[in-house]
Amino acid sequence: MHDRCIEDGIDIRGYFGWSLLDNFEWAPGYKRRFGRVHVDYETLARTPKKSAYWYAEFCRTAALPSTEGASGA
Repeated sequence: MHDRCIEDGIDIRGYFGWSLLDNFEWAPGYKRRFGRVHVDYETLARTPKKSAYWYAEFCRTAALPSTEGASGA
């Protein structure tokens, strides 16, 4: 999607991640988690998701990496 926006001439100067750590949202009934880092609420262990690695690569290279698997856990 970002690639298509750039190709269409849309000025994308920034990106705002919604949440670093897993978070709940009331609208979907507090069932779906989102964030770049999964939090195990039993142990409080934190594990980066695929999207965390995607975003790290984006920050490191200032280029859009492949979006395949970026939204997965």
